[in-house]
Amino acid sequence: MSGAVSARRLATADDLLAIPERERFHEVIGGELVRKAMPSGPHGRAQLRIGSRISGPYDRRPGGRWPGGWWFATEVEVEMETHEVYRPDVTGWLRERLPELPREVPIRVRPDWVCEVLSPSNSRNDLFKKLRTYQRCKVPHYWIVDPEMETLMVYRWTTEGYLLVLAAEREDRVRPEPFDAIVLKVGTLFNDDEDDEDEEERQR
Repeated sequence: MSGAVSARRLATADDLLAIPERERFHEVIGGELVRKAMPSGPHGRAQLRIGSRISGPYDRRPGGRWPGGWWFATEVEVEMETHEVYRPDVTGWLRERLPELPREVPIRVRPDWVCEVLSPSNSRNDLFKKLRTYQRCKVPHYWIVDPEMETLMVYRWTTEGYLLVLAAEREDRVRPEPFDAIVLKVGTLFNDDEDDEDEEERQR
């Protein structure tokens, strides 16, 4: 009997797309098909709040009262590398690089910003495996939101790797790059409601 061990076949986007769309809540991580965790209430709220706070000022053409200049999408499949096909919680592309959002699945244009909201069952993927891929692919900005710890971590890509430029807790008010035209009260990503003071500060 041969002592040779058969090489493991690495999954690709083709394997992902072979799953019926109504059942496809998966990613390809390190060549393996991995099902995403079902989002909890806090996870879903954080994901929705991030998108809503950022999209208003930025998801529009440049010019006018707000900066604009971005496209955003939630839960879209993005091929980072042949064996790394992710479904980030929220993803953004600069319009100067991407005149319109591609209709192809998966999207094969590197994002300019990615936000992942941690789930207890697969947080290691976001904190380590996917972070390394985003870093390798030179994604300029990576956010990690943790509903359990109620924190926001903001990373900026540099030639030496990701640099942690912001570590914020729920009581903090921050201007997180690359969206520093808005003031973000971190607690509103979790259980806090926005109040009139938050709205006035956001409009400044």
